[in-house]
Parts: sequence; structure tokens; C-alpha cells
Amino acid sequence: MSVTSFDVARLAGVSQATVSRALRDMRGTSEATRRRVREAARQLGYVPRQTARSLATSRTRRIGVVIGELGNPFYAALLDPLIARLHERGYLAVVVHDDDVSELDCEPLLDGSLDGAVLATVRAGSAAPEELGRRGVPFVLVNREQAGKWGDVSVADNRAGATLAAELLLGLGHRRIGMIGGPPDTSTARARTEAFRDALAAAGVALSPGLVVHGAFDLATGSDGFDRLMGAPRPPTAIFCANDVLAIGALHRARSSGVDVPSQVSVVGFDDIPLASLAQIGLTTVSADLRTMAVTAVDLLLERLADPALGQRRVLHAATLVRRATHAAAP
Repeated sequence: MSVTSFDVARLAGVSQATVSRALRDMRGTSEATRRRVREAARQLGYVPRQTARSLATSRTRRIGVVIGELGNPFYAALLDPLIARLHERGYLAVVVHDDDVSELDCEPLLDGSLDGAVLATVRAGSAAPEELGRRGVPFVLVNREQAGKWGDVSVADNRAGATLAAELLLGLGHRRIGMIGGPPDTSTARARTEAFRDALAAAGVALSPGLVVHGAFDLATGSDGFDRLMGAPRPPTAIFCANDVLAIGALHRARSSGVDVPSQVSVVGFDDIPLASLAQIGLTTVSADLRTMAVTAVDLLLERLADPALGQRRVLHAATLVRRATHAAAP
């Protein structure tokens, strides 16, 4: 015998109408009531009929999550809390893999099967935000941002974080400093590079163009970038990497080539993904609090679904320095 909303209502001690409102996160039910109803539904194994719900509400309870390379540990660290928060709020995440969602690639987000989208991989100049906004598809940008009137944003304070990294290295006496940056057409790479350069300049230290490498946010760029920087006529005594994946690639190459970190060269990352804290890595990095960033992105999107008239919002998350084992005084 199948479980019905009446069974859930009886166990939770509420009306069937309240069960319907609570499971749809509608206004008029308290958070305590929603929790009680969700727990009753969980205990009974109640699953609302999606087809009936969609017809009644024009909602599918599905959210598209557009991310980059699935094997990249950064996206895994961001995706886990995103999916968990969506599930907690009664939504199913539909993962769309795309290194740079474009206007043509928007079709999976526009066919009516999704209530909205989380974009984690937009590049500068992408037409996707404008296209989604113009067609009335609610979305939020997480970890990336783009100038324009469309979409809410949940992003780390990239400039403040890169400044913290620069100040750490300067305070350790480093003056010949290199950088492995990400793709220049991403807001994260651009902001972190500009802020790092500005912080060094404020201390009278130039970030030499010959000691800056750009590439994809992946292990290969970190490894190859390390080789290029350390092969320079005057190699750097410290390297700032625009994210942890780049830094881990650099550390791997340092160890395989016999370069000691941090006695010969310091390495600092950005993001504080779970891998960074492993004892074998012990990466000194800037924490962007990916969990909070992901949870906030989901909440912003669901608030917009509830009230499309909300003004555009940008939530900036504080960056903090995490000192581990890959930094030391300049040799």
C-alpha cells in the first residue's frame, strides 16, 4: 500500500495542505514545521508524485548545476555542499558538465525541465547569463561572476585573499616572487592576479612578467608552470598559485624534480579544498570557505524562485589565510 500525504500529515500532526506547503518550501510554514514534515516523510518513505506536482505548481524541483571538469578536485569540493543543500531543501541537482557554458549550451537549462540553475564555470564574455536572464530562467553564479544585470552571485573575496597571500610572502622576506595563474578570461583568475600584483607593488616589489604563467585551473598547468618558473635565469623563491589544484600540481613537480618546499621555494594556494589539508600535502593556502559559498548560492537561488522581484544580490565571502607547511622565510 503506497504512502500518501495524508499519512505524512497524520504522523507530523498537521493538515495535508501544510504537508504540501512544507515540502514545497512555500511561505506560511515555519522552519520547525517544515523540518517535522520532512522527517515524517522520510520515516514513511513518502515521495511526492513529481508529475502531479509539476502540473499543479509549474515547478519540477530540479536545479541544473553547471560545473567544469568532473575530475577536478575543486569542483568535487564545491559540488558536494551544493548537492547536499539542494537535497536538504527538497530539490534534485542535475549536473551539467561544461567548461564554459555558452548560449548554445544553454539549451539543457531552457527546456522547462529545470526550475533554475547554478553556474560555476562562466567565463568573461559568455552569453549564458544574459540569455538565461532574458528568458526568465532564475540562476546564481558561484565562485565566478560577470558584469551585468543578470543573476545573483556568491563569491569569495578574491582580491582580499590574494592580498593576504602577498603579505605573507613579503613578510617572510621574499622579493623574487612568481605566480601560476588560471585562465585570464575567468573572474577568479583575473581578480586574484590583479590583487596579488597590486599588493606586491604597494610594497615596492614588481611581479615580473617573466615569472607569471597562465593556464587552465588544473594539475598539468601547475606542474608545467613550476618547471617554467624554476627554469628562469633567476627563479623565484616563492610561488603564489591562483588555486589549490595548481599549487598541488606545482608541489608534485617540485618533489619529483628534487626541489625542496619550502626551504628552496615557498608555495601558496587559494581555495582550501579538502586535499590541501592532507598531511602529505600540508598546503599553505587562502580559504574561500567553499561550503558556505555553495550553501549561500543555493539559498540565493531558492529565495529568487520564491520571489522573482528581488533585486540583484552579490554575497562576498571573507577569505582567510591558512598556514600549513609549504611556506618559509626567503632563502
